Amino acid sequence: MDELLRRAVPVMPVYELREKTPAPAEGQCADFVSFYGGLAEVAERAELLGRLAQDFGVDHGQVAEQSAGVLQLREQPREAAVLLQAEDRLRYALVPRYRGLFHHISKLDGGVRFLVQLRADLIQAQALKLVEGPHVREMNGVLKGMLTEWFSSGFLNLERVTWHSPCEVLQKISESEAVHPVKNWMDIKQRVGPYRRCYFFSHCSTPEEPLVVLHVALTSDISTNIQSIVKECPPTETEEKNKVAAAIFYSISLTQQGLQGVELGTFLIKRVVKELQKEFPHLGTFSSLSPIPGFTKWLLGLLNSQAKDHGRNELFTDSECKEISEITGSPLNETLKALLSSNEWVTSEKLVEALQGPLMRLCAWYLYGEKHRGYALNPVANFHLQNGAVMWRINWMADHSSKGITGSCGMMVNYRYFLEETATNSISYLGSKNIKASEQVLSLVAQFQKNSKL
Repeated sequence: MDELLRRAVPVMPVYELREKTPAPAEGQCADFVSFYGGLAEVAERAELLGRLAQDFGVDHGQVAEQSAGVLQLREQPREAAVLLQAEDRLRYALVPRYRGLFHHISKLDGGVRFLVQLRADLIQAQALKLVEGPHVREMNGVLKGMLTEWFSSGFLNLERVTWHSPCEVLQKISESEAVHPVKNWMDIKQRVGPYRRCYFFSHCSTPEEPLVVLHVALTSDISTNIQSIVKECPPTETEEKNKVAAAIFYSISLTQQGLQGVELGTFLIKRVVKELQKEFPHLGTFSSLSPIPGFTKWLLGLLNSQAKDHGRNELFTDSECKEISEITGSPLNETLKALLSSNEWVTSEKLVEALQGPLMRLCAWYLYGEKHRGYALNPVANFHLQNGAVMWRINWMADHSSKGITGSCGMMVNYRYFLEETATNSISYLGSKNIKASEQVLSLVAQFQKNSKL
């Protein structure tokens, strides 16, 4: 492995020869690709990636030397060209050696696809803690930056899926659906049929290979329930354009884990909006109907922490505790965790009604108030807010599926896109971390602040 890496990773030529040094033989990069592909075990690939990150990164001695040179020149009255060249030397020294390997692999047939899979392996190895540390995080960042350049909007093709698309494409779309799983061929036929649209981005190097997929429902109003979209058949087989007043983005799935963090979803939504406006010039309402992954897990964590603290309850009011206890026949703290850990509570109309108020305000706080580095903790919320959407409406019992009940107690949320405001909202969120929300959401947040304590 060490010998392979020494042969495959090109040595950085001295600055003066950086444009005159020939590229490594294609066979050296191909040998690396072949060797890596032969490593069947996740741990073996993780070990190779760890060595690549640790031993073939930046020459820190060169960085220190070039940095000192830049600092020295800044203290002396020199021509701008001299300082600029010194800064260019420093930039050159900051390029890790493995970047050259990735660059040359990208020129091989299928090289970019290989690097996408390599980053997926790296992300998996980090999640499993098989490789850790700043060198690995740095290599992941470098590779992500390169993929961001290669998968910029200019290299992406927007393709629409219909029932007449190639079977291979329909199969890939079905298999990649991560939000609302496709059950059978009739299911996918409906999702690409009348009053539905399905689009994906492919790369110019891999046409008809979905990278990120967006499903859209064309409706008369902003949908409040996902079953009305994925289970109920449209009223007619022929679309009537005058019945289409809203476009609902109800599923967006990344098919390549190696492209995590590359802004494909954001670009896709923008392109799809333009396509829909061409087809329906009168269309002015754009919204998502989004899941709330992690809400139930977050709530159970709160209940566990409160149970350890002498059974105190600061999430429900006294009257709510009493009502729920009367329905279940047991104290709230003893039964609520068990109820939320299963899906049985939704079979009781009384429990569904009793839990609606407290769970709605807790969910509003989770989406609006729980933060990670100042931004929304929930990844789906963070995605839409970055795009400039408004946190518009939380919907009770919007997803009756087992996945929906387990993940978010059946709730879903609309993020609404006011096209004339998205740029301003995005700048405000990214720059000042301000969340634009509707009166309904803010009212629920206020109820939480009044009735619950964390």
